[in-house]
Amino acid sequence: MDQMIYLAMSAASQMMNGQAAAAHNLANASTTGFKADFEAYRSMPLFGDGQPTRVFAMQERPGVDFSTGSIQTTGNPLDVAIAGEGFIAVQAPDGTTAYTRAGDLKLDANGVLTTGAGYPVLGNSGPIALPPSQRIQIGADGTISSLGNGQQPNTVAQADRIRLVRPALSTLIKGGDGLFRNSDGTTAEPDASVKITSGALEGSNVNPISEMIQMIETSRRYDLAVKAMHTAEQNDAAGSGVVKLN
Repeated sequence: MDQMIYLAMSAASQMMNGQAAAAHNLANASTTGFKADFEAYRSMPLFGDGQPTRVFAMQERPGVDFSTGSIQTTGNPLDVAIAGEGFIAVQAPDGTTAYTRAGDLKLDANGVLTTGAGYPVLGNSGPIALPPSQRIQIGADGTISSLGNGQQPNTVAQADRIRLVRPALSTLIKGGDGLFRNSDGTTAEPDASVKITSGALEGSNVNPISEMIQMIETSRRYDLAVKAMHTAEQNDAAGSGVVKLN
């Protein structure tokens, strides 16, 4: 009887984790450049002393959906969208290099180019810092040109170049901060084949309808697991009654 309770209890616990994963995807349905997490369930044998005679349920995130989100034209010169495969290299809070598809760029108070989430965008030799400018343009290859305050239109100068990379998707892992990194800790080299579209943003690739359906199905599975625990409790009570009669 305890085996039934254990299996149902572990299933209910993992259904709650699955519900949280689907809710996380749904909450980011409008987040720029967000990539949805896949989720899966499987049974795992419980190893210990003796033979593995029990199993437990386990929810896991086997990977990330790297499909491209919808591209929306914004007209903002600092907004960029990756055309096809590729990523923008940024500096993570711990100082390491990470990658993102979020192209909602902006300048902070110190003139450093950052993503909408505040991660500094990397250029040829580190985070990109731009002088006060009256106009900024970003080319398809990531080249940033700026026209300084008070300068003539014909004095536009190249300031830096966004580091665009194209690491193998199979080597990428997604961190809790939503940034991607190489699983082996290496840093991807700039790739000239990666192009961007200026004045546009890539939206999230989350399908809200699919995530809502997933949440409903997960909720039903949770209810079934709870009912199984109640059934095990009733069977245990009935068995105890039979023992008392004997």
